[in-house]
Amino acid sequence: MRLTAATVTTLVAASMIAASASAQTHDHAAMGHGATAQAAAADHSAMIPRATPGQTGQAAIINGQGAEIGKATLTQGATGLLIKVEATGLTPGWHGIHIHATGQCAAPFTSAGAHINHTDPKTPHGLLNAEGPDDGDLPNLYAAADGSAHGEFFTTKARISQDGPGQWLWDADGSALVIHANPDDHNSQPIGGAGDRVACAVLSAN
Repeated sequence: MRLTAATVTTLVAASMIAASASAQTHDHAAMGHGATAQAAAADHSAMIPRATPGQTGQAAIINGQGAEIGKATLTQGATGLLIKVEATGLTPGWHGIHIHATGQCAAPFTSAGAHINHTDPKTPHGLLNAEGPDDGDLPNLYAAADGSAHGEFFTTKARISQDGPGQWLWDADGSALVIHANPDDHNSQPIGGAGDRVACAVLSAN
């Protein structure tokens, strides 16, 4: 075919029209995919149980001699519980800290029972355990050289609101926050090598 100026102009125009149509088709497909993804995310979010945020509570932390050494402040969020810990008189270094099933803190704090872990079958201990964590697991708490410790922990596996995600800590027998002598390795059983229970706080609605 002999290309004249008119023929070239016609071909270029046709090519531009085809490219524009292809781009519009791609844009519409992308918009459709984005809308589908947003709808899926909204559906997933709606399936997650949510608590009414803002409810708070406070508990005294005592040591093995029964002396008050700090406090735990609980604040309910929509998807989990924020636990703020302030304590003194601890051995410097890292300490395991867990939520236990019973609101009793008689030394040596074994009265607090095991971790909150009401699922069946029971979930293994450890934030780094491939089959864990259990519902009472938290990151370690660090005590400075003077024995003071300050930390905040957020968990989706516990709540103080009557509704929402996680175990209800303010049930009939309450719960307890227990600080251990050693760090938790977040993997080994039954408590990550955290050792003796050295401090405890009763978590209850009263």
